[in-house]
Amino acid sequence: MPMDADFLQMIDWSRAQFAMTAMYHWLFVPLTLGLGFLVAIMETIYYRTGDPFWRRTTRFWMRLFAVNFAIGVATGLILEFEFGTNWSNYSHFVGDIFGAPLAVEGIMAFFLEATFFAVMFFGWDRVSRRFHLASTWLVAIGASLSALWILVANAWMQYPVGMTFNPETARNEMTSFWEVLLSPVAINKFFHTVSSAYLLSAVFVIGVSAWFLLKGREERMARASIRIATIWGLVFALFTALTGDKSGAVIAEVQPMKLAAMEAHYEGGAKAPLVAFGVVKPEHLRQTPDDLFHFKVAIPGMLSAMSYRDVDAYVAGIDDLLYGNPQQGILSAAEKIERGKTAIETLAAFRAARKAGETMRADSLKALFNPDTEAGKSFLENYFAYFGYGYLSSPEQTVPNVPLLFYSFRIMVGWGMFLVLLMLIVWWQNRKGTLPRHRWLLWLMMLAVPITYVASQAGWVLAEVGRQPWVIQNLLPTSAAVSGIPSGSVVVTFFLFLLLFTGLLVAEVMILCKQIKIGPDKV
Repeated sequence: MPMDADFLQMIDWSRAQFAMTAMYHWLFVPLTLGLGFLVAIMETIYYRTGDPFWRRTTRFWMRLFAVNFAIGVATGLILEFEFGTNWSNYSHFVGDIFGAPLAVEGIMAFFLEATFFAVMFFGWDRVSRRFHLASTWLVAIGASLSALWILVANAWMQYPVGMTFNPETARNEMTSFWEVLLSPVAINKFFHTVSSAYLLSAVFVIGVSAWFLLKGREERMARASIRIATIWGLVFALFTALTGDKSGAVIAEVQPMKLAAMEAHYEGGAKAPLVAFGVVKPEHLRQTPDDLFHFKVAIPGMLSAMSYRDVDAYVAGIDDLLYGNPQQGILSAAEKIERGKTAIETLAAFRAARKAGETMRADSLKALFNPDTEAGKSFLENYFAYFGYGYLSSPEQTVPNVPLLFYSFRIMVGWGMFLVLLMLIVWWQNRKGTLPRHRWLLWLMMLAVPITYVASQAGWVLAEVGRQPWVIQNLLPTSAAVSGIPSGSVVVTFFLFLLLFTGLLVAEVMILCKQIKIGPDKV
């Protein structure tokens, strides 16, 4: 459909603003998710032993947790408001579904955190040790419950299930809350995301502890914290790898274009190789369709094995998904666009017939959206399933940014594998008591903190850029989801939020550094 320049600018700026807000928010969330549990574990040791050392240690890490928690809440609230300001068409189209998990998150999780956070942080010596310990655990659990519901909502955008379309209101309505909650995408997204967050928190604790060892301060606290964090980190590094492998198989089933793009896999085939690492050529430098890399190291059959648990399985490539492959039962993007346009035209015809009072025609068209009839089931599966394609102007729009996804995936996976090795080395050296002597390793532990944040952001880039052009997979493209507001207003708020979030980030880093330099309480 035709779009003027201001509308196109508004789409780009709205995407940029939401991406910027989400990425800033994710700088704070993973540390909150994992550090809460590490603090709870340390306080549990204090509760069981009564050793004042563990009280000091717990209170130190709790101060850092509190700073991060407060700023994370501020960015999260702005993120939710943007659904209504910048993405009102999206909110109308699926608000009945998307709003449900967010509402549960507010009622069940956010209030749980808010209620017990004050007790956890200010309740020392004011409430019983048992109640204080329970409050700390409830804050940690509440943070992960909050993540659960937000990730369920996000997973539904990647794999919309448990709903039916109401042509009367032109909205999708939830039919099964449990399908939304327990979809394979939602389950894997939750476990993979929170396990990676727990891993990041372990790296943070190890990095801060390494600073104390380099400075020759608080060696007992640093080594005790490293002992807990390395075990925690190893467990969740392995769990992150396990859930990541499962997520790849799920993506192969429900988002084949994302899989093909993140592997730069253009030509489909059986025994598809996995590119362990390589350098993708820009499109203008490719001499032939197969000339995709400056160089690469590939493992034969591995992509098929990881995607479908069968080394001989056929993995669709970008060209298959663009141009179709009848032998593999893959429709072309052009065919999907035509079917999507038919679905849109059918909906428009129904609304026109209803407005004109043509009851019989309106009823016959409405029946096509009823999944309980044969005609409706066929129409929904063969046409409405591609509803969003009808808003696209060309098949090429269905291909996300291949180099960005290719490198993001390898940064995420490669650094995750390195962290397993780092955790093992740090745990062993700490156990032998020789860690303080290896200054190069202490510096590497500190350097691992910012790199782990980069890898964590790369994971979200892969997840969100990988489903473009879709806000809701196959049902609603980005261009049809935005609000009808001037691009200038989005530009202004983009830079206002950029300044605000940058200020918050700088403030947090400064406060954290100051608290780290102060160290644990003296009493």
